[in-house]
Amino acid sequence: MNKKNVYITHTNCITPLGFTVESNMQAIANGLTGISYQDNSALLPEPFFAGVIHNDKLDTAFAALSTKAYTRLEKMMLLALEPVIKKSVCMPYDKTALILSTTKGNITSLTNKADLPKEAYLQELAQNIADFFGFTTQPIVISNACVSGTMAVSVAKRLVQAGIYNNVFVISGDEVSEFVLSGFNSFQALSPEPCRPYSANRKGVTLGEAAAAALITTDSTCAKAKIAGDGSINDANHISGPSRTGEGLVKSIESAMREAEITAGAVDYISAHGTATPFNDEMEAIAFNRTGLNHVPVNSFKGYYGHTLGASGLLETVIALESMAQNKVFASLGYDEPGVSQPINVIVKNEDRKIDCFLKTASGFGGCNTAVVFQKVNNGK
Repeated sequence: MNKKNVYITHTNCITPLGFTVESNMQAIANGLTGISYQDNSALLPEPFFAGVIHNDKLDTAFAALSTKAYTRLEKMMLLALEPVIKKSVCMPYDKTALILSTTKGNITSLTNKADLPKEAYLQELAQNIADFFGFTTQPIVISNACVSGTMAVSVAKRLVQAGIYNNVFVISGDEVSEFVLSGFNSFQALSPEPCRPYSANRKGVTLGEAAAAALITTDSTCAKAKIAGDGSINDANHISGPSRTGEGLVKSIESAMREAEITAGAVDYISAHGTATPFNDEMEAIAFNRTGLNHVPVNSFKGYYGHTLGASGLLETVIALESMAQNKVFASLGYDEPGVSQPINVIVKNEDRKIDCFLKTASGFGGCNTAVVFQKVNNGK
């Protein structure tokens, strides 16, 4: 049976580094980071580092899109998705779906409120986004810890392959909040400096916020890549700690490569999760060695954005797609010397490299893992 090809086409992102893919790529090429020193006692009693979007820039940009009242996260998501929809030809919206992925959604709406506000419900958040753009299908919510954004791409691909939809718009977003900061701080997982993925000198995670959007479709016109394979495995190891052997990630990668009908030798680049926590980075190094990918150039974009939770997978996919289009790999910011027990090929400087196929991986709380293989197409740009 012939397998239906599925493509990822138009993309966009809203981050501290810029409100377009182009501005983000320029900042990354110049080695800039969106992480900055924050002294905000409303979020955390002591100062911290995080990748935070300036409210004035966000409000100014959103004012050109709408004058209606929306939450801060909704503004980020609407700004990210609007250019993607504007460039698409999926109107009307029959056979077209919207997937919203997030870890915590409008968690900030719970602050100082006795009753649960309706915008705190993830389905309400998704419906608000859908209504803004006039979607006629019920929006789908994916909230699976920090693999949410990557898994949304996987689910979109499967829905299209199954013939349920021809097009799926994916929007992912999360913001830096008191709840999330206090949670990671209670784990003693927050780094006192900008994070250093895979480095021997890493001291923990840095949080960030972003929104990213993409169109998943059967139409190869304007395709940035073919979504060739995916896999999602939960190793159920621990509520917050990954499998020490990388079991779930290994099986996810193997599943994705098997569907894509490739071996490890076909992978030119890995955009990894790389949170800079001791256990995550170690687990990933073990998983890459077990799957024969230890020699493949790998980076984490957390040094540029911080960990943007449910948005991270899609945001990093958007950036990696541009990396493939430019045939250029970018340094894993913050990395200085090896800090994992298994050898991996961490990218230490920007360099030109032909990329025809890359792997995106993500792992999260509860033992969830997702891997997706992307392949360049003839008209990939």
